[in-house]
Amino acid sequence: MKVLEAHNIFAGYGKSEILHGVSMYLEEKEVVTIIGPNGAGKSTLLKALMGYITIFKGEIKWRGEDITYLKPHEKVSKGFGYVPQLGNVFPSLSVLENLEMGGYTQPKEKVQEGKDKAFQLFPMLKEKLGEKAGTLSGGQRQMLGMARALMTDPELLMLDEPSAGLSPKASEEVFLTIADIHDKLERSIIIIEQDAYQSLNISDRGYVLVMGENEFEDKAENILSNQKIKEAYLGG
Repeated sequence: MKVLEAHNIFAGYGKSEILHGVSMYLEEKEVVTIIGPNGAGKSTLLKALMGYITIFKGEIKWRGEDITYLKPHEKVSKGFGYVPQLGNVFPSLSVLENLEMGGYTQPKEKVQEGKDKAFQLFPMLKEKLGEKAGTLSGGQRQMLGMARALMTDPELLMLDEPSAGLSPKASEEVFLTIADIHDKLERSIIIIEQDAYQSLNISDRGYVLVMGENEFEDKAENILSNQKIKEAYLGG
């Protein structure tokens, strides 16, 4: 069952158009990775789906409902969770305060449930509850960003470059955690990622964007074995 559908999306910043008719879909409990060169419009697509930028034309549906022009907070209430590449934690707040901020729209009992789930998925967070988020390592901040987004118990989790700036070891831990979120919480997940190999390895399908347009779509395993795609976008 398709839970998210984006049809012929034209979107951008102000009057500047970045996406030129992009389409994609996401099945229930599916993991999809979107790859492409820098400037392809990958992050812009996530922001369009989340409602952060102007959509000039096209349609976005969530479980059959037109949500094209809903605001970000309205999409959160529909079950969307979003972790941006930058600014995904409040550095001056503690780990605990970050989690509580993530769940500020939720009833008190739901906040506690969210924290309990976070500690199961991210055990290191429990050890650092009183520490400022700004003192955490890059990998730890990424974990906290995901945990904060999960505090609203979203059905859909969108991750923008979760491994950006991380060491190979921290990057591997992040992708193992994303796979854990998918397996244990059974969430639908969209990942924008430069480390295409790691991301596609935990995905069901993938899309390649180039210059704000759809270039290629297939099962993740087929993209990983496609020699032309590998040479052009995966480093050969």
